[in-house]
Formats: sequence, C-alpha cells, structure tokens
Amino acid sequence: MKEEISKVLTMVQEGKIDSDKGAELITVLKEKEAALTPQKPNKYLDKTLKVRVVSKENDNVNVNIPIKLVKAILKTGHSIAASIPQSEKYVKDIDINLLIDAIENELDGNIVDIKSANGDTVKVVIE
Repeated sequence: MKEEISKVLTMVQEGKIDSDKGAELITVLKEKEAALTPQKPNKYLDKTLKVRVVSKENDNVNVNIPIKLVKAILKTGHSIAASIPQSEKYVKDIDINLLIDAIENELDGNIVDIKSANGDTVKVVIE
C-alpha cells in the first residue's frame, strides 16, 4: 500500500491530480487495505470485570461481568441505579468514566482496592 500512496503523492506533486483528489484516493486505498487485512481477535474482550465487597456485617458482594458487556451497559446501569432511591447513596460517588477509560485502555489487574477502618474491603479487578 505504501507504494500506491507514494504514486498518489507523486501525481499530486506533478499536478496530474489536485490535493483533494489525492486525499480521496489515499482514503480509498486505506479502506481497501483495512477490508483485506484480517482482524486479530481481541483477547482483552474475553476478560472479566470482577467486583468484590467483603463487609464485617457479612453484606458480601461477588459480581463477575464479561468485559464485552461492561462498556455497553455501564452508563445505562449506573443511571438506572442512581434513580432508585435505595441504591442512589451507593452509586452516586462511583466514577463510571474511570471504568470506561480502564476498558478502553485495556487495563488489566486491580482498578480499585480499598480497605476501610472497620475492615470492609472493596476490590474491582479485570482479569
């Protein structure tokens, strides 16, 4: 493809085509290459977001969500939970954008690891 792009640039330099036409041709060449190049499967999407809460009062939580679903439902689920009076106080301080950024950047491992003074723990992990 580099050779074809080089030819297009030469044609622009020589005045055979204008820069708009050259840009259009380069775009078409890149789209054609992308269509012919097999996409590698993204193994990151096979990972799981795990949320673990362990409290002294035994109000424990274990949630496992495939990464494939997380981003799609994250904002919607947070909005729904925030509108339920009983759960609003629990989700109002969760930074959803932090989790979305972690997923987009394929962060792996611990995202959140908190231990309170009374012994409660919260962990959010992608593995």
